Amino acid sequence: MPSSQSDIVFIEGLKVDAVIGVYEWERSITQPLIIDIQMSTDISAAAASDDVTKAINYKAVCDDVTKWCQQSRSGLVEHLAEYLATQVLANYPCSAITIKVAKPTAISAADAVGVQITRYTA
Repeated sequence: MPSSQSDIVFIEGLKVDAVIGVYEWERSITQPLIIDIQMSTDISAAAASDDVTKAINYKAVCDDVTKWCQQSRSGLVEHLAEYLATQVLANYPCSAITIKVAKPTAISAADAVGVQITRYTA
């Protein structure tokens, strides 16, 4: 269910090298991924107090997303996007997430291919 919250904490262009792909040759190499994340959250406490402990730590999100990408060894970007969305919602104070996972080297004639999903807390 969408939140009435309109505050967004975002990460754009997070670069991660990970094993991803369904072909045998892809399972033995890492490929670059580019990840964009938008987390719906209430920033009013952080804004009012100027206290970093009341904000989503985007460095921690980047570190966790990198770790989760590398650990998952997903076949499909669809699977990886769903997994990342679930993990961020479970581990960070946000009511919704939009996440885009792109494979910039998958199709030589395209800048990137991938998926973008939006998920909400239960």
